[in-house]
Amino acid sequence: SVLSDRQQDDMHRAMLDYLFSAGFTKTYEQMKAEVPKLADFEPDASAKTTGLLVKKWTGVIRLQRKIMDLESRLAQALEEVSHLAHLPPGTSKRANPEWLPRAPAKHTLTGHRAPVTALSFHPIFNNLATGSEDATIKIWDWETGELERTLKGHTRTVTDCEFDSKGKNLVSCSYDLFVKLWNVDNDYQNFATLRGHEHSVSSARFLPGDDRVVSASRDQTVRIWSIASTHCIKVLSSHTDWIRCALSSLDGKLILTCSNDHTARILDVESGATKAEMRGHENVVEVAVFAPVVSLPSIRDLVARATNPRTDKIDAIGVAFVATGSRDKTIKIWDALTGQCLWTFVGHDNWVRALTFHPCGKYLLSAADDHTVRIWDLKTGRCVKKIEAHEQFVASIVWGR
Repeated sequence: SVLSDRQQDDMHRAMLDYLFSAGFTKTYEQMKAEVPKLADFEPDASAKTTGLLVKKWTGVIRLQRKIMDLESRLAQALEEVSHLAHLPPGTSKRANPEWLPRAPAKHTLTGHRAPVTALSFHPIFNNLATGSEDATIKIWDWETGELERTLKGHTRTVTDCEFDSKGKNLVSCSYDLFVKLWNVDNDYQNFATLRGHEHSVSSARFLPGDDRVVSASRDQTVRIWSIASTHCIKVLSSHTDWIRCALSSLDGKLILTCSNDHTARILDVESGATKAEMRGHENVVEVAVFAPVVSLPSIRDLVARATNPRTDKIDAIGVAFVATGSRDKTIKIWDALTGQCLWTFVGHDNWVRALTFHPCGKYLLSAADDHTVRIWDLKTGRCVKKIEAHEQFVASIVWGR
């Protein structure tokens, strides 16, 4: 036998103890009869074998989980090494343009008293702005993880925030119906409040040039505001339900929106006309983003779309393709000209809440209410990494510099 006599005796006693405590009386008595040495065994709470079988079993399960975690980390490490293999000696992972995020997190920023809803990296400094359901915006040093200041002004959930392209101003919006502008250089003073929406404001972003802001609201409108005058200069209405987000094309001539009406749309800023409607999701579309120019070659490989003189002109301004995420748990890639769905990524187990393209152009990152961030290979359409990012819903994801 592999076990010594003493080990066998301890195991048999542990088995008898378990059978007795679990109420398997007949099996308990039969085992005592088959093991003469233990015919007079009586359960004893103080014996070293009491509860031993259960402890060993749970220990094995913990070890299995640990092994699986270590195997996962090893696979991620090997993947990172493979990405670094073609780079010059001494190149760090941060200098690797194809570096992919992995657990564990570098910092956990703790301070908000309610769920965090929005994120924005400062384009120059090591600052990160976060918006929350606690009605505040917090400014962090993302290198150290330290909180620098808290901005108070909104009275309800902050739904979005964004630094402008030069990092001079920060825009935010809230369920309190207002869009606010904060002067970064002047200690983040709130220098303007934009009033006009008649229901919760879902998103607020700067238009190219940083002199205007576009906002989306539950009042089913998209509004464009002049920062200089703080007036609303245009109202766009195209959706029939809550508009979740609105953002601009690179040239500022088109606005991409998505809505509770299960669609995403591209609107002409000047005329307000709908240029394309993307219909195919089976639930609320939470997020929509234009695919950046650097991602277009990979997407064209994925959907087998060749380039031509017409597409070259569209590619140059980054409006060829759109990615959307929905409460139907899927992510879709669309032809932005025709509104045709070209690809569907399936893998999340709950609402998809946020999307961002990797700076190298080869990957799409998604965040969802299934507590994960997933990384999708744009050339193959496969999920190449799943990160257990948070213990609760993952509501936002942005890529820093």
